[in-house]
Amino acid sequence: MVAGNIQMRRAAITALLALVIAPAAIPCFQTSPVVPEEIVARADLIVRATAVEYAQPPSNPKIRTTGVPDSLVRFRVESVVKGRKAPTDLQLPGYLADKDDYNELPVPYHFVRRGGRAGSCFANTYKTGGQYLLLLEYREGAYTANWYALGPTNEQLHGPDDAWLTWVQQQVKDTPPGSS
Repeated sequence: MVAGNIQMRRAAITALLALVIAPAAIPCFQTSPVVPEEIVARADLIVRATAVEYAQPPSNPKIRTTGVPDSLVRFRVESVVKGRKAPTDLQLPGYLADKDDYNELPVPYHFVRRGGRAGSCFANTYKTGGQYLLLLEYREGAYTANWYALGPTNEQLHGPDDAWLTWVQQQVKDTPPGSS
């Protein structure tokens, strides 16, 4: 009888711990659908930019986190799609890589590229020399791409005629001023 009580207590404690610990281990999820029109409307600044170099390299180049990196990637702004006060350079938390990470979904994108599907909600790796469409929000004195969970806020472009870029440009054109 005593052994049965101990086993029941252990099972109850294990179940309770699983409930308490599980939320921390669950990857990011979106409670409502990702709405690309909403992302474009809410973005404070949208730019086409090239990932150039580290403004601040990672403290340990062998470790990559799915959270917010301690490294900063410098981007050169090539063109402004939305917004007035665009800097010529931007710095975003992230890592540089040698390989592409294009979104394989149809345009308009309703989900982040593969690099953002690893648990943190946001893609944080950029190809050196790659062009990106950055849909940014202004928070705490700086622009960030990490503001719309699992949304396509920093997608790599195939070039200046990329279908995602064209779609976003059309959305900006069709959105009346002040409707965001």
